[in-house]
Amino acid sequence: MTTGRVLAAGLGALAVTEACVAVALTIAVGWSWQQALDAFVVTNSVMGVAFAACGAVIGWHRRRSPIGWLFLADGLGHATTATAVPLLQVLHDGGAPLGLQRLAATVFAWSWPWSIGLFLPLALVLFPDGKLPSRRWRPAVLALVATAPLFVLELGTSPEPPVPGVPPGYLTLAGHDSLSPLWTISEARTVAALVLAVAALMVRYRRGDDVLRQQLLWLLLATVTAAGFVVPWSFVAGTPVMVLFAIPLIPVAVTIAIVRHRLLDIRLVVARVLAWVLLSAGVVLAYGVLVTLLDRFVSAQLGRSAVATIVVALLVAPVLPRLQRAVGRALYGDRGDPARVVSRVGEQLAGSGLAGVVTAIRAALRVPYAAVATTGDVLAEDGEVPDEVTVVPLEYDGAAVGELRIGARSGEGGLGAADHAVLALVAAPLAVAVHATLLSDQLQASRERIIAAREEERRRLRRDLHDGLGPALTGVALIADAATNLLATDPERARELLGALRGEIRTAVADIRRLVEDLRPPALDDLGLVGALRQRVEHLVRRADGGALLVRLDVPGEVPVLPAAVEVAAYRVATEALTNVVRHSTASTAVLRLRCGRELDLEIADDGSPDGPWRPGVGLHAMRERAAELGGGFEAGPSAEGGRVRVSFPLGAP
Repeated sequence: MTTGRVLAAGLGALAVTEACVAVALTIAVGWSWQQALDAFVVTNSVMGVAFAACGAVIGWHRRRSPIGWLFLADGLGHATTATAVPLLQVLHDGGAPLGLQRLAATVFAWSWPWSIGLFLPLALVLFPDGKLPSRRWRPAVLALVATAPLFVLELGTSPEPPVPGVPPGYLTLAGHDSLSPLWTISEARTVAALVLAVAALMVRYRRGDDVLRQQLLWLLLATVTAAGFVVPWSFVAGTPVMVLFAIPLIPVAVTIAIVRHRLLDIRLVVARVLAWVLLSAGVVLAYGVLVTLLDRFVSAQLGRSAVATIVVALLVAPVLPRLQRAVGRALYGDRGDPARVVSRVGEQLAGSGLAGVVTAIRAALRVPYAAVATTGDVLAEDGEVPDEVTVVPLEYDGAAVGELRIGARSGEGGLGAADHAVLALVAAPLAVAVHATLLSDQLQASRERIIAAREEERRRLRRDLHDGLGPALTGVALIADAATNLLATDPERARELLGALRGEIRTAVADIRRLVEDLRPPALDDLGLVGALRQRVEHLVRRADGGALLVRLDVPGEVPVLPAAVEVAAYRVATEALTNVVRHSTASTAVLRLRCGRELDLEIADDGSPDGPWRPGVGLHAMRERAAELGGGFEAGPSAEGGRVRVSFPLGAP
């Protein structure tokens, strides 16, 4: 057992002993309950025991926290004052020396003001971690400490004895009342000290994490409960006797917040208490207003109070659920209202998109971080990534499209059941949004590839025309000029040049045909898709290694008019796939199947080795790109019979 624990336990026991002595002396002098109340024996005894006991518990478990020691000092001040009053009466009745009596009166007057003026406000400013909210609070706290003696001086120098008939204490001022302006400043300073404590608590709650807020909610619960006891009692009886049972709730709540703040879900308790307190205040206010109005407009025979009571009772039922939801939303966010969260997510999806969604989810769940991500890419995020992150998978049509990442609140190991219930509802619409985002990104990427391919095609045409056909035609023109010049002088040489000219023109025509073939095979216009494929197949009789190859066509008798882009893409894919069979396969037969419906389905299958490697190359990539450009599907790879390429192009309704 450490010295700190021994000291904390000893001081707590001392305060309890003083309170017991105060009770015993009060009984000994024969005071009534009212006399004990008027002399503040009961109040100081209860508060002394409460603060000292709680301070001892805090000092035992958190001996480095100044709050425990401040509570011990607070409790000792109250307990000492409680003991001094009946002791003074005993000394007076027993004829003790006047100096001893005045000493007891001095102890009474100078002990408890320190508790109210310094120890309690300072403990609240330092609550719950024993530190200031920030360094900027130092001047205010120094002023609080420096001006505390003024409040003590105001009460300690009063010449009025604690009970009638006994002598006043030492250090009193005969002209105490003449210093009323100074005492006004002292009282204002005391109020300012309490305001400072409340401001510090509000700042901590606004800036703090979830753990700190739960600690502060314990104090809020005690304060609201105490006010709920004291205020109504003061209106009814004029003397807040219930303060004996209400005020000690504050040190008890502070102790629980520091030592065992996870004892229960304090937010639920605070939500219920706040709702009932606000409802009670509203009922009292509404009742008073109605009685006042009825007093003017309704005769006494009709029963004004009865009418007001009935009206207020009818208002309670619809108001209470709404009040509880409002208070719960202030403490929990929207975790208790999943439908509201889904509605907010839907609004953000229709507006600012995924960025707004993660912001809305983070605000609704009161979490430090929220993000939507796909494999290796964060689509949207809000907040700072904590150490603990919960991942919620997002699935669309049975396939994973991404994940929702939610950071755990500070001090919590993960999310609660209410959080997971909300996220389960949010996941479905969010998965649809992520899928749409991915499709949009893919569409944009496809458009960029199409534009790049088009520009590359134009660049190739320009290069072929400039570097191939242009020089060829220039050469034709030069040869024609030379032949013309030689017709008169050397006809034989002119005929030779014209023969060469014929060859150059044929070469240029071949280049033009090749360019036209690259743009759109003429066979498609002359023979149609089926005829062009049949013409192509007729020339494929051997593989590249010299082996025999039989290619068979399986096509319908009639093929509807197809879009030009689909015809070209299907022809290019078919010829590329057949070329791969010729170059890379060991097949002896191959079949080209063509079917038309809502889609144009094209399949090239061979009986080559199914174990042969399929290495992605330029040809496969080009076929896949052609299918993707038109929104089609593409499959290629080994099959049970050999190799197979399957592609589909959407056509719409047949």
